[in-house]
Amino acid sequence: MSTIDRLRARGLAPLALAFAVVAQLGMAAGLASTVGLALPGWLAIGLWTALGYALLQPHVDQLGPAGTITLTRAVLTGGVIGLVADELVVSARPPAVLLTTLAAVALVLDAVDGLVARHTRTESALGARFDMEVDAALILALSVAAIDEVGVWVVVIGSMRLAFLAASWVTPWMRGALPPSRGRKVVAAWQGVTLAAVVSQLLPGWPAVAGAALSLALLTWSFGRDIRWLYRRHQQYL
Repeated sequence: MSTIDRLRARGLAPLALAFAVVAQLGMAAGLASTVGLALPGWLAIGLWTALGYALLQPHVDQLGPAGTITLTRAVLTGGVIGLVADELVVSARPPAVLLTTLAAVALVLDAVDGLVARHTRTESALGARFDMEVDAALILALSVAAIDEVGVWVVVIGSMRLAFLAASWVTPWMRGALPPSRGRKVVAAWQGVTLAAVVSQLLPGWPAVAGAALSLALLTWSFGRDIRWLYRRHQQYL
């Protein structure tokens, strides 16, 4: 019996999902009792938790060992989302150290879940998609948090995934599955690391702007390459 089969037989994946929901609510309570979490933060974390549970629950048995690590990343990302929502709506600026620490741990675990998936041979389409969407949510939250350091244009970085999804709703050929790409993974990692550094205020002034600008350029190249690949494949089947 493979590792993924043993996990399914023991029912650990549904248990991990339930634990992640409890952990997310516990994090919200912890933030509220320490740095303070206003209503927008609670609502943002609640929406993130409900959306994740609704999308994962019907397919939870497909998660595998790496999926449980991604769930941990999702919980950390939820904390970042809640803090940034408070900053955006009620101007409650969170401690840079706390925000950066949550993001940094989530970014480190991003490398770990991929290694675990390959080591246990439990890669799956659901796991890859879940991993990608958690990455996108974290990058969006960090880009919003970086507005004060860089300028409002930095939100374009976090909005690109949403723009791609919106375009795919009206352009069916953009919904195709993309082949694995090391370049795409490197660019995604660069976005998270750079934005976390900007939010930490370790990159003051023009270095922060330059780093964010380079991130936007790399992300534009990555999305452009993927869109061109999808379009060319679509043309082959016409």
